[in-house]
Amino acid sequence: MRKQVRIFLFCCLAVLLPNSAQARLEAQRSVLENGLVLLTSEQRALPMVTFNLLLKAGSRYDSRGEDGLANLTSRLLTHGTKRRTAVEISETLDFIGANLSAGCSEELATVSLTLLKKHLPIGLELLAEILTESVFPQEEIERQKQMVIASIKGKLEDPGEIAQMKFMEALYPRSPYGRPVEGTEASVKAIPREDLSKFYERYYRPDRAILAVVGDVSHQEMLAGLEGAFKRWKGGTSGREVLPAPATGPPDFIRVDKKITQANIVIGHEGVRRGHPDYYAIQVMSYILGGGGFSSRLMESIRNQRGLAYSVYSSFYSEKDVGTFEVTMQTKNQTAEEAIRITKEEIRRLREDGVSEEELAAAKSYLTGSFPLRLDTNARIAGFLSHMEHFELGLNYVDRYPDLIGAVSREDVRRVAERYVRPERLIVVVVADQEKAALK
Repeated sequence: MRKQVRIFLFCCLAVLLPNSAQARLEAQRSVLENGLVLLTSEQRALPMVTFNLLLKAGSRYDSRGEDGLANLTSRLLTHGTKRRTAVEISETLDFIGANLSAGCSEELATVSLTLLKKHLPIGLELLAEILTESVFPQEEIERQKQMVIASIKGKLEDPGEIAQMKFMEALYPRSPYGRPVEGTEASVKAIPREDLSKFYERYYRPDRAILAVVGDVSHQEMLAGLEGAFKRWKGGTSGREVLPAPATGPPDFIRVDKKITQANIVIGHEGVRRGHPDYYAIQVMSYILGGGGFSSRLMESIRNQRGLAYSVYSSFYSEKDVGTFEVTMQTKNQTAEEAIRITKEEIRRLREDGVSEEELAAAKSYLTGSFPLRLDTNARIAGFLSHMEHFELGLNYVDRYPDLIGAVSREDVRRVAERYVRPERLIVVVVADQEKAALK
């Protein structure tokens, strides 16, 4: 049964519009009979339409030993269907001036399409083809494998990428979250065509998908278009998916020796999931600690006062079921130990002393005032709508967001700092010239 709910998303766009004017973003939601969730927002300023499709088909679904399977599957979507070769797909896109891309993260596979309104039927046809009729030609598989392997090799030469990979590996040692989305050179080489087809058939289903469409198109137009183009896309019979949160590794200090002039450092531990009740208090706290750019405590202590790093940043990154707390920075090899010590001191100070009213007010003002910047283009609106649905934030999320941030108190910040920033759990990764760094 089709369910349709009309929603209104209000955004206070004082930072974008003169005289503190308010802009109103209207969107509609439907669930199609095959399980696909459709979200639309009419934006008639330009004759363009943008699609953002999310599928629960990220690397977390890779089996052990087949790391990189989800990523390779997503990359190959646009490289051959039952009706078109990779070259023909590319030529069609060039002819209509459209942009079609696909990718993968730990949680999700993503397909994006932008085109002129007059080419909407062709765009829907192409989108339906890659979601229902991809064939994974062997020659394209080999070509994409070589491209992925080249990317993997490049990242293994990047100190920042190495630090991040080692951190995730230590944080989630027995989980796909601890392994690179792209896999390893060996695992990618070993992926057979039949496993790509099986992964595609199992996970690329409409009942695992969210489609946001923004631009010069109405909700009813999209419903009619999808019913025609996607009639062959059938849902599965599985129930609600429940995946256990992965176990985390113990605290650790990891040294990677690389002959470089700047030490690349990641410090952190597990975080919280996106739906956690303390999520908004944590975001305010994280902004004050290291997420607020030049106004953050870490930037003030490490860069402004001591000149140890050009940039230092902290974040609580949250997914549907997992999250991470991270501090990242670069500093001279010789000052790596001092920078780590100061970071730990700032964490301790936040936990013990809390924050001032001025810091709290500045953080809340920035977080609410910058929120509309997430919605200043059709692509950002489409991404926002699809992720809003993915995280089950509710249809009135934009209305509620200022109040969720505004309700955070100094006591809330201190409480979440004590509970969720845990010095005894820290994993520290230092990629540096270890002889010069002389870490204790």
